[in-house]
Amino acid sequence: MKIEQTKLDGVLVLSPKIFDDERGFFYESYSQSTFLKNKLKHNFIQDNQSYNKYKNTFRGLHYQMNPKSQTTIVRVVSGKILDFVVDIRKNSPTYGQYVSQVLSDENHKQLFIPKGFAHGFLTLTDNVNILYKMDELYAPEYDRILNFQDTTINIAMDVDFENLIIADKDKNAPMLKDIDNNFIFGE
Repeated sequence: MKIEQTKLDGVLVLSPKIFDDERGFFYESYSQSTFLKNKLKHNFIQDNQSYNKYKNTFRGLHYQMNPKSQTTIVRVVSGKILDFVVDIRKNSPTYGQYVSQVLSDENHKQLFIPKGFAHGFLTLTDNVNILYKMDELYAPEYDRILNFQDTTINIAMDVDFENLIIADKDKNAPMLKDIDNNFIFGE
């Protein structure tokens, strides 16, 4: 597995080695020994799946606060998304900055998102299936949302917002300066 660091410290793009032939393909999507060899010590305890019927669906930017924050691995098993990760760790040199990455069933890339980041995605095709691997259980009382339209973050999406499919809770989420956030860089 090839592991690439993004401009956000700790956010990684994972590219598995693909074994491809006339029958199809095989790849190892997760290996504890590979993670340990790369100093990624996480005990993943929950897997989630998201299905999105339509292109231009946006979900996010979601996170769970401490003490129930989550490290996440995201991968797409069918379809294509533009995935977004925003640094919300106070005092971080990249606070309020984001990275985006295309994840698809064709490129097989995965995104490793540590605690202290908000996450969301835009579907680029219909019928998108996404798998998440989490190191903490879902805890609704710690679940929070950051508004993707915050101009201080300035997320770039090539989509007509009138055609965007988005839940009201995501559309009306607080801006970065107003979010409930207990992440501190370096802690």
